[in-house]
Amino acid sequence: MNIILGGGDAGKSTILEAIAFLLNASNATTISETDYWRRDATIEFSISAVISLPSSTEISTHSIFNWPWNWDGKEAVSPATEGDDPSEIPEPVYKLRVCGTPDLDVVWEVLQPEGDRFPLSASIRRSIGLVRLSADERNDRDLRLVFGSALDRLIGDPALRARIAKQVSEQDLTTPLGADGAKKLEGLDKLLKDAALPHGIKLGLTSSQGLSIGALIGLLADKDGVLLPIASWGAGTRRMAALEVASSTQSKSRITVVDEVERGLEPYRLRQLIKVLGDDHGQSFITTHSAVAIGCTLEATLWYLDSEGNIGELPRAKIRSQQQRDPETFLARVAVIAEGETELGFLGHVARRSFTEAPDHFGIRLCLGQGNAQTLDLLEAMKTAGLAFAGLADDEGDASGRWAALKTAMGPRLLRWKSCTEIEVIDALKDDQLPELFKDEEGEFVGMRLRTIADRLGILDKTLADIEAALAAQGKTLRQLIKEATTGSKNGAPDNLKKEWENHGKHWFKSNAGGDELARKTIRLGAWTTLKPQMMPLLNALRNSSGLDDIPDLLA
Repeated sequence: MNIILGGGDAGKSTILEAIAFLLNASNATTISETDYWRRDATIEFSISAVISLPSSTEISTHSIFNWPWNWDGKEAVSPATEGDDPSEIPEPVYKLRVCGTPDLDVVWEVLQPEGDRFPLSASIRRSIGLVRLSADERNDRDLRLVFGSALDRLIGDPALRARIAKQVSEQDLTTPLGADGAKKLEGLDKLLKDAALPHGIKLGLTSSQGLSIGALIGLLADKDGVLLPIASWGAGTRRMAALEVASSTQSKSRITVVDEVERGLEPYRLRQLIKVLGDDHGQSFITTHSAVAIGCTLEATLWYLDSEGNIGELPRAKIRSQQQRDPETFLARVAVIAEGETELGFLGHVARRSFTEAPDHFGIRLCLGQGNAQTLDLLEAMKTAGLAFAGLADDEGDASGRWAALKTAMGPRLLRWKSCTEIEVIDALKDDQLPELFKDEEGEFVGMRLRTIADRLGILDKTLADIEAALAAQGKTLRQLIKEATTGSKNGAPDNLKKEWENHGKHWFKSNAGGDELARKTIRLGAWTTLKPQMMPLLNALRNSSGLDDIPDLLA
């Protein structure tokens, strides 16, 4: 399963249309100049694919023998030569191509390793078994007896349409005519006979070029005792029914393309549809704007298509956790990865004060990175795929080379503190401002914050006066102990208290709300003046991503 993500009009649907065009089961396909690059029909276009096909498609036993290529894991290479070890011969694959010629003709080909090009017949394309669920209202093709449809392949009777057409054509529709209509038809028949034209006419059902009677034959289903065409049911129901029909066929090479997989489906039914696709032995290509779809396809490969037409794979191992926890990360115009809860809350507050509306109104999503190492992996994965993204992280002294390479690529969109958010703010405060960190938004002292410092001093009383007295007696500073408490440092902790000291940060700013509180204190106490040179380039980079100009400082 391949999920293609990207912005509006980036070309996601075009990729699905290209796959469907290459594997179209019918030769009765027309193209126009709008299918050509910049509408220049003098230049040929082509769509190519490397595909593994089972023997049931008869591609290698066709009237012309098609030679396979070998797949080396990344691309198709010339097949093994005589004398090679059979155990080392890679998987055989075929190169298929469809071309739009300067004469607006369509040519399907199988490319041979020696350079020849043989025709790719409609029967081979039909045996591959394409299933297409588009985002428009034409979703019922596979529910009708159209040539190459899922229903046609399921029934597997090539002569059925001919028998139906013969039986329908024998139906006499003249009898239901009224007397006046019958008289006019007799008059027309006499005129045709007198003019030596075909005569002996009657009314009957008939098909025309491009329209088969078989296309009028479709699946009906019971609804409260009335048979209704499945094609007339809801969009989601039609899609799921078409997929079930397709999954009932015997094709072992089926390829399914689904545009906007979430269309017409409630979340629970969307998960059902994703499961059907996931359990299928074929291959599927999906576009989506649904976080539900991304979140329940953890075994799929995610691809990102940028506005320039470049497509890149998101490494599954690096994004799996984020995909499951916050799938909307991969649907935002700009995803901002904050290393921890403190960074998420802190950045969220200052970002809101950098825009006239909430950042998510501009397509900017603030996401939790779940730690330094996972944030690094995620940022690298997004860089590889070409996503628009930004990041805020601490410097923990690890993977300096990887972080340096990211900074070079991201520029102002990546901010790494020299230490961590809490310490950066604490160092920017004056000594007489430090007691304010003990207080909540109402100005009341938070007892547990005082307790964390008292515990680190080894005293029972936790009043600020007692703490200051103990600090003076032990030759320690309030600034240093607040730093250690807010970061959960275990330095100097007795063995039986190490776990307790490590949890001290939870009583300070180790949460989203705590990060927001820390940002408010940073601005209110004037520490923002010190942090502004580091923060504003990142905030302005986010503004620029939305087409907004730089600002010298926070808006409010």
